[in-house]
Amino acid sequence: MFGKFLLFGLLWSIFGNPILAFIAMIVILYIIDRRFIGLSPSLVKPLRRMGRIRKLRHQLDMNPNDLTSKLDLAKLLIEKKSFRAARELLEPLRDREAVEQSAEYWDDLGTCLLRTGEPEAGESAIRQALSINPRVKYGQPYLRLAAMNSTRDTVQALHDIEAFQQIHTSSCEGYYRLAQLNKLMGRKAEAKRALEESARLYRMLPRYKRREERRWALLSYWSRLMG
Repeated sequence: MFGKFLLFGLLWSIFGNPILAFIAMIVILYIIDRRFIGLSPSLVKPLRRMGRIRKLRHQLDMNPNDLTSKLDLAKLLIEKKSFRAARELLEPLRDREAVEQSAEYWDDLGTCLLRTGEPEAGESAIRQALSINPRVKYGQPYLRLAAMNSTRDTVQALHDIEAFQQIHTSSCEGYYRLAQLNKLMGRKAEAKRALEESARLYRMLPRYKRREERRWALLSYWSRLMG
């Protein structure tokens, strides 16, 4: 905090205007975070995604039967959290032979169903994806299922997190979510061990991997401080 005040004072002396100094400080802190920490959202990625969405919609206007464009557009809409729009694209495809054995398709459809008020149908679709390929999207579907079941079926949620950890052995996120589930179940000692394991794992990761896991390592550290 002292460092931020010092930076602000330095910038104020350079620009001679507190508003410009504040804006410059925000920009500098954002650049530092994006370069070294990675907690702030990207400002460029949403713009690129919107451009890609416009292009795919144009392609579908020209060729409504373009399956690849529909699947790609649905993925981008899911990233944008437009789950209902993505579901409208995906649901009519579920009987198509081309997607019948596509784990990514069933996971995308299941995610949309979960986020539009149909948890049972969503879980069924995601589990179908995992039955086709347990390693689809590096095991991330297991974490979505664990998050969904965290308050209604903690035992199943624990099984899903353990399945994720078997696939993704270097994930601080897995240990963080495991700790949160153990807290919900009143298993404080197990929760503490999971948070400690998250911290231990983070220290062992190579530098390039640390940036990906930093958010979850920080959340784990904060959770340990809060008890």
